[in-house]
Amino acid sequence: MRVFKTRTIATDACKKGRVSVGGTVVKPSRLVKVGDIIDVKKPPVTYKFRILAIAPNRLGARLVPEYLENLTPQSEYDLLEMTKISGFVDRHKGLGRPTKREGRELSRFKEESYADAFFLDWEDDDDEGDDD
Repeated sequence: MRVFKTRTIATDACKKGRVSVGGTVVKPSRLVKVGDIIDVKKPPVTYKFRILAIAPNRLGARLVPEYLENLTPQSEYDLLEMTKISGFVDRHKGLGRPTKREGRELSRFKEESYADAFFLDWEDDDDEGDDD
């Protein structure tokens, strides 16, 4: 119920053991009842929800609080905020998508004039070693 963006993602999370009801890891087909507490692990945060009522069909985001109570402690949200803030600071060089600067350097390297100059210099260095 609006915890995951799609039902497929929810199913995959259940299969990976990231969803538990009452402390027990559950399958995607597990039936829930009013009062069940659901733990959802979306690293680095573990969300907790209590079922208040069972919805008869899909519903809008505004109606979710009538059916689902969020019990996630504030410390988990603080951890999420810390991770968002430090996400770019702790990135090791070469991991993830290139930064704008790295992208400019890559495109500059791929330009023919730069690459040709590099290889021409390299070939000149080889020619000097052929005198032996």
